[in-house]
Amino acid sequence: MADLIIMSARATEEEVEKVVSLIKELGFQVHVSRGQEKVLIGLIGDTRGVSDEMFRMMPGVLEVINILKEYKLVSREFQAEDTRVSVGKVVVGGKNFVVIAGPCSVEEETGLLKTAEKIVRAGGKILRGGAYKPRTSPYSFDGLGREGLRILQQVTTSLGIPVVTEVMAPEEVDEVAAVADMLQIGARNMFNYRLLQRVGRSGKPVLLKRGFEAKLKEFLNSAEYILKEGNKQVVLCERGIRTFDDEFTRNTLDLAAVAVLKKETHLPVIVDPSHGTGRRDLILPMAQAALAAGADGIMVEVHPQPEKAFSDGFQSLRVEEFETLMAKLRPLAEVMGRIL
Repeated sequence: MADLIIMSARATEEEVEKVVSLIKELGFQVHVSRGQEKVLIGLIGDTRGVSDEMFRMMPGVLEVINILKEYKLVSREFQAEDTRVSVGKVVVGGKNFVVIAGPCSVEEETGLLKTAEKIVRAGGKILRGGAYKPRTSPYSFDGLGREGLRILQQVTTSLGIPVVTEVMAPEEVDEVAAVADMLQIGARNMFNYRLLQRVGRSGKPVLLKRGFEAKLKEFLNSAEYILKEGNKQVVLCERGIRTFDDEFTRNTLDLAAVAVLKKETHLPVIVDPSHGTGRRDLILPMAQAALAAGADGIMVEVHPQPEKAFSDGFQSLRVEEFETLMAKLRPLAEVMGRIL
């Protein structure tokens, strides 16, 4: 079984192309990653019937690696170095600890602009805001739709800050991608494979949230759907899982998942302590814990008047609380060697 072929640093372009041609002749898709010293060639598909030897003897081949996991492109075996995802001018990954902040849903332009201005001044790097909102109840506010996208575009254009917003259906991807710098796949859509494939072909960075009942293997396989379509710009988001205890928190924030994912995958990992706890008073300690656990950033909900928010006001920070959060994260980020 051959999954990953490492070409020698001295391999010629002709030798690389011969390996690629053979893989295609065998009926597999090919993923080529060119580093400074080596070229990695991945076979995409079920490779259990493929012999290593047919590649080992080819000129220029240094090593053939078998990846036993279902998720191959997202695995550390496929790519050892950390991926950095560019969202506008903001880079998620590496030494950066990126804070994404904003209201759960877009409500009106003036309030969003004022809130976004304060988020930027406090150090927030990416604005979040839902134009389309999946809700448990069909009677709950489900977003402004196209008007929400228009408002997001106005605000982000005015401030020059990139924006991430959720896309809920394959047919809406082009419309949302025309405005958003990053497409969010929400927890409820983590298993929507047609949507994952579609955003994989969009050319836009993707923020993939873990489903609230999803195992980590399922989470990584969902990311694999996106990478398989050619989109390497994926950020994973731990946002809490459903457990037996719902008396004190909305979800159980699985911070161990951060450490596991950082070992299993090269993709950046962020944490959403707002959904992860459902409690405004727990966002700060869980954000600090996420930073200490090795996360590459956090995503928090911020609203000027949470008690009047159309959705999720109970887990949204007030603007002044967000400013406090940023002030308390800075010294910890310095200790951890991260740039906030």
